[in-house]
Amino acid sequence: MNNKPYRTYRRCVGIMIINQNKEILVGKRLDHPSGFWQMPQGGIDEKENPEDAVWREMMEEIGTNKAKLIKVSNQWINYDIPYETLKTLPWGHKYKGQTQKWFAFQFTGEENDINVGTANPEFSKWKWTKIDSIIDEIVPFKRNVYSAILEEFKDIL
Repeated sequence: MNNKPYRTYRRCVGIMIINQNKEILVGKRLDHPSGFWQMPQGGIDEKENPEDAVWREMMEEIGTNKAKLIKVSNQWINYDIPYETLKTLPWGHKYKGQTQKWFAFQFTGEENDINVGTANPEFSKWKWTKIDSIIDEIVPFKRNVYSAILEEFKDIL
């Protein structure tokens, strides 16, 4: 049982990048041996707004910002992170999970513009995935988030 007095959720952005075939970009996390994939995401720095954070995180995680913003979620979606995972995170002692504002983009670049081998890589590889298989490929504790955002963004998918 976890008796740590976690207070709140870490503010983050989620990034859905869609190609011309209506597939979504996902990466395989370097720091998690599970084999699960996820869409890019990242923390919002103190005094940073979500719109600035999403463009910064896109560059940091996939090495390009060749994309056009097409939709922003109306909601912030919270999720708890299991203690075993939380204790491995540098901010895991402070938060119990994350609250995410999601942004959808149309990818405007070429395949070779995407580079997950960035200065501080988070993904070992990337791929385009079909909308109907993305939930099965994500780590289980994020599946509700992905279900909610796919529902909210269904009009563009």
